[in-house]
Amino acid sequence: MFNFSLDKKTEASDFDQILKWDFLIVGGGPAGLNAALYAKRKGLVVGVIADEIGGQLHNTSTVDNYLGFNMIEGEALSNTFLDHVQSLNVPILKGVKVQHIKKVDHDFKINVSNGKSYISKTVLLSTGGMPRKLGIPGEEEFANKGVTYCATCDAPFFKDKHVIVAGGGNSAVEGVLDLVPWAKKITLVHRSEFRADQILLDKFKDIDKLTINLQTQILEVIGKNQMTHIKVFDKIKKEERLIEADGLLVEIGTIPNSYLIKDMVKTNDRDEIIVDHNQMTSLDGLYAAGDVTEQPFKQIVISVAEGAKAALAVNQYLNQNYKGE
Repeated sequence: MFNFSLDKKTEASDFDQILKWDFLIVGGGPAGLNAALYAKRKGLVVGVIADEIGGQLHNTSTVDNYLGFNMIEGEALSNTFLDHVQSLNVPILKGVKVQHIKKVDHDFKINVSNGKSYISKTVLLSTGGMPRKLGIPGEEEFANKGVTYCATCDAPFFKDKHVIVAGGGNSAVEGVLDLVPWAKKITLVHRSEFRADQILLDKFKDIDKLTINLQTQILEVIGKNQMTHIKVFDKIKKEERLIEADGLLVEIGTIPNSYLIKDMVKTNDRDEIIVDHNQMTSLDGLYAAGDVTEQPFKQIVISVAEGAKAALAVNQYLNQNYKGE
């Protein structure tokens, strides 16, 4: 078995020196990088395959809820994670896409976009997810300039401001509740009727600063350097109008990047991967962690923890199933 010492500088070409890996990680976000760190420290032959490093951290302007950092840019936090993993000389194959994952006997074969393939005893899918977007003019332009997709992450940045929440499901209602301690005014806008659980909607009764606009479709985000308004169409009055606000929280769900294995394992009705308490999927030896799973709280710290848990579980799995190899 080929292994890497902690004082050896590794390059992407090192991937081709390994005939069979103990553990290959698909995805370079917080879950995948922390899994790599834990697996390396357990002495596993581990590598990371990632189209890009950082995942959604690179779409996050400022992080102020990660323990140990009072305030840090998302990209800077990602670089900190990467530096730590690289200090252990974990081989990282960057800039390639995984095209196919297949179970072959007791192992897994991973085909990547550079035409090569790799064999591993175990695999972790940590490809994350992406917020479902409204797909309207101005949304991309004002991302992180008023437009956000995470109330838990960004609610404190809207202290004493007016925030519009887009959506009518549980995530939108919970987003409103997260904003209550911070925002001066909250306006919920949804194109149809509520789909949220009544037990959550009942909490709206005590929120005096909340205005609700149902049957109202958001058409455009407007602003200059920062967003200042949204344009909406009132389906009842059959008219367009502007709503002035400091921010727009879009809470209409997430899209998990589970396409590589969703036909191989159990998923829920949103295509999120179902895992057990050790992050193993329904297919033996195949693990998943972070936003690609059914875990409802899409937070950096939770993804990091799940990556660690997966790596520790993989080490235990290998000790039990690959003795002597």
